[in-house]
Amino acid sequence: MTRPTDVHAYAPARPARPVKLYRFALSGHCHRIELMLNLLDLPYETIDVDLAAGENKQPAYLAINPFGQVPAIDDDGVILADSNAILVYLATRYDAQQAWLPHDAVAAARVQRWLSVAAGDLAFGAAAARVAVVFNRSVDTTAMIERGVLLLTRIEAHLTAPNASPFVTAATPTIADVALYSYLAHAPEGNVSLQPYPAVRAWLARVEALPRFVPMPSTACGLNAVAA
Repeated sequence: MTRPTDVHAYAPARPARPVKLYRFALSGHCHRIELMLNLLDLPYETIDVDLAAGENKQPAYLAINPFGQVPAIDDDGVILADSNAILVYLATRYDAQQAWLPHDAVAAARVQRWLSVAAGDLAFGAAAARVAVVFNRSVDTTAMIERGVLLLTRIEAHLTAPNASPFVTAATPTIADVALYSYLAHAPEGNVSLQPYPAVRAWLARVEALPRFVPMPSTACGLNAVAA
């Protein structure tokens, strides 16, 4: 009987050359990838895409990502976009221990569940409110903030449940933690307070204590401006 191929048996320990990361520095989606590259201790180079100037809509960048979004990566000719897809790729290709994305069916499903949360409730809640405030967009953020508060309330309950683990799906971090971290850590910039959620703040601190952690630039916006 033919056995399934173990992709990790052939996965290189490191890229042949630095991974090219196309990014916008204030994007939490981009920070996810920069954080993951550092946590995996992979060589990379950043290529800043000027969104304000519309560089992401020019033919040169659209050839990399036809959706005109950041981030995107070029790993020795493997070109990928979408931050969660890139997280899956990096963990699968370069984490031989399968710690960041377990292959066990239940563990993998739990990670995927939180990747979906990051792409849904987080993206359209706290992250959207932050974008509106940081980039001074004329939109009503009330519903975004309410959605952000609801998500934080649910994560607080998840992290304080009787069977809770130190990270969102396990005793050790996974790409689920990376996908959630950036926009939750910077939620106050969109007027979503972290103060009512001690378990969330403790989890953020655990992520920040990981070896090779790199922060995302902060802005003096929203509740940060009030604190200043």
